[in-house]
Amino acid sequence: MTTETNTAFDGFKDAFKNIQNLEVPEAAREFVKKSANTAKDRAAEVFAGSERVTAAIENAVTGSVTEVGKISRNIQQAIYQDAEAFFAGIDKLASAKSINEAVQIQSDMLRTRGEVFVSRAKATTDYLGKLAADGAKSAQDNFAKAYNKTA
Repeated sequence: MTTETNTAFDGFKDAFKNIQNLEVPEAAREFVKKSANTAKDRAAEVFAGSERVTAAIENAVTGSVTEVGKISRNIQQAIYQDAEAFFAGIDKLASAKSINEAVQIQSDMLRTRGEVFVSRAKATTDYLGKLAADGAKSAQDNFAKAYNKTA
C-alpha cells in the first residue's frame, strides 16, 4: 500500500517541482506593478483629501471659538454698561428734590434703557446676519478647498 500511495503522490510531487520553477510572464509582473502603483497613488490621494478636510474642520472650529469669545466679551461689556447705567440712575434719583423730578428722571432712564435695548437688538441682528453669511461662505470655501485637488 505504501508503494501505491507513493506512486499516487509522485504526480503531485512532480507538479509541485514544476510549479517552483515556473516562470511568471513579464506582462503579469508589469500588471502587478502597475496595480500596486495605482493603489499607492490612490492611497496618497485619499490621505491628501483627508488632510484637506481636517484642515477645513480645524479652520471652522477655530473661527467658531473666536466668535464665541467675541460674543462673550460683548455680553460682559453690555452687563457692565447696564450696571453703570443702573447705578448712575440711582444716583440721579437720590438727588431728586421732588416727586415730579424723580418721575421725570425715572422716565428718562426708562426711555434711555429702551433705546439701548433697541440699539443692541439691531446690532445683534446685524451681527448674527453677518455671522451666518460669513459662516455659509466660509463653509462653502472650506468645502471647495477640501475637495479641489489643485488647492
